[in-house]
Amino acid sequence: MEANTHCSSEHDLRRKLDLLLRTGQLLVESSADTDRIKRNMKRTAAFFGLSEENLHIYIDYKMLMVNFSDAKHSFSKFQRCEKHGINFTAISAISKLTFRAVREDYSIDQFEEELNTIKERPRNYSPRVTAIGAAFACGGFCIQFGCDWIAFLLASICAYLGFRARFYLLKAGVNLYMSIAIAAFVSTFAAWLTTFLPGWTTTPLHPLLACALFIVPGVPLINFVDDMMEGNHQVGLIRATNTAMMMVGMAFGIAFALMFCGITFGFKPDIMGIPMVPHHQYWEYALAAAISGMGFSMIFNIPKRLLWVAALGAIIAVCTRNFVSLRPDECCSFSLGLGGVIGSLAGSALVSLIALKAVHWLHTPNHVITISSVIPMVPGVLMYRALYSFIQVPVDHETLNQTMSAAVVNGVSASMMIFCIALGVAIPNVFARRFINRNKRMKFNKLIEARKDRGDFIYLEDL
Repeated sequence: MEANTHCSSEHDLRRKLDLLLRTGQLLVESSADTDRIKRNMKRTAAFFGLSEENLHIYIDYKMLMVNFSDAKHSFSKFQRCEKHGINFTAISAISKLTFRAVREDYSIDQFEEELNTIKERPRNYSPRVTAIGAAFACGGFCIQFGCDWIAFLLASICAYLGFRARFYLLKAGVNLYMSIAIAAFVSTFAAWLTTFLPGWTTTPLHPLLACALFIVPGVPLINFVDDMMEGNHQVGLIRATNTAMMMVGMAFGIAFALMFCGITFGFKPDIMGIPMVPHHQYWEYALAAAISGMGFSMIFNIPKRLLWVAALGAIIAVCTRNFVSLRPDECCSFSLGLGGVIGSLAGSALVSLIALKAVHWLHTPNHVITISSVIPMVPGVLMYRALYSFIQVPVDHETLNQTMSAAVVNGVSASMMIFCIALGVAIPNVFARRFINRNKRMKFNKLIEARKDRGDFIYLEDL
């Protein structure tokens, strides 16, 4: 009987470790930040009765490992993470499940059933609807760069073609980075063709700058900065490398399209007529921000009930950034003119602070709200300029110095803006983690203590 009990307990432990790894795998493959993965896995382990002092969790971009051990016993399991994407619905659902399982005293079978439901749930938006959302998101970016509304439609059409091209290439098994390069080429080539439509728009070249920005990896960029600030350097560097490869693929596709079409320019107001000076009213920027926020949220598979939240958050973030960053002579007489870096920090910080309260009303993780709201502020055009300048190296020495200087300035500006956006998103965790949701944590700990008293915890010496 003792032998049978031993085998049964060991079997239960291995099953729980397997479910714990599968929970972490879903979070990693859905692009959750590393700190959130740790928190959710620890809550799941507490529900399973695995004491934290005996539990060791290792998180890598491609591999998860858990070990449950003491001085005499050790049990380890590994799990590969291969199908990386962005799925905010899965992240939100797992966060709710880890609390609900403890509160409602789930059985292991109930937990496994709900976890399988989350994994197998189809995306909220079909590929065609997602492509339309991504297309309009790029059109919203184009408005931010100063185009008119006809150019907004043209940029959206070109982005739709590139997004669908990438979808079919990935479905056919083509390499991710090559798919990105081809999608950028298709979008840019289509945008070049729209320049032959006479008199349709007063800003015919702006779609060239915005049509491929659906490729800009905003979520990995923010997660990279967040991971580095939280001390998760290994995962952060892997995310940074993956992001850099995606950006290189995007730049290569765009540059090859421009070379194929015979277009060369340096992004100056007097060259090819691409002025970047804002001239729209605030309501137009707000509308464009809402469109971009909802469009990118569809790419991230945000729950449908939160689309309006993403739109409202994007309006707050972009309008705050414009108010802080733009000079009075650029947009409106009541802007501060402090620059894009300070403006990006102000916009993301304000949204993040509002989200601290909104998460209780909306019952969703903080990052689902904040990242969807701040993505329209990602400086895609500066990243585009920097990469294009590095690729299109001129032969003339004087022009080479100007081009490299512009590339460095644009690259540093884009990096500082991305860092400030990520810092604003991370403000609640960085500065106030110990005080956020204190009551919720206390309630959770009481429920865990009750499970201990009922004997629901696993003790290695009993195996």
